[in-house]
Amino acid sequence: MTSLNDVLIQPVLSEKATALREQNKYVFKVAPEANKTQVKEAVSKLFNVKVVSVTTINVMGKMKRLRGKPGRTASWKKAIVRLEPGQTIKVFEGV
Repeated sequence: MTSLNDVLIQPVLSEKATALREQNKYVFKVAPEANKTQVKEAVSKLFNVKVVSVTTINVMGKMKRLRGKPGRTASWKKAIVRLEPGQTIKVFEGV
């Protein structure tokens, strides 16, 4: 990874991710080659928060069909970041 902005791709805004925010956990789509320490460093420096733990998950693409031919959507990597109690990421507030 060349910079911290290359590690985090975008936040995940889903119903399940919104429910995790109540537990002080935030979900991000991250670069496939990023590891837990790189994600932890990127979140802590970009958002000025203290990260307790990071869980990463490889999300496999779903099988789809286009004009009768089987295909697959793109696979991606997800990171669930748990912050210290009392800390929040302002980007997610009000969403």
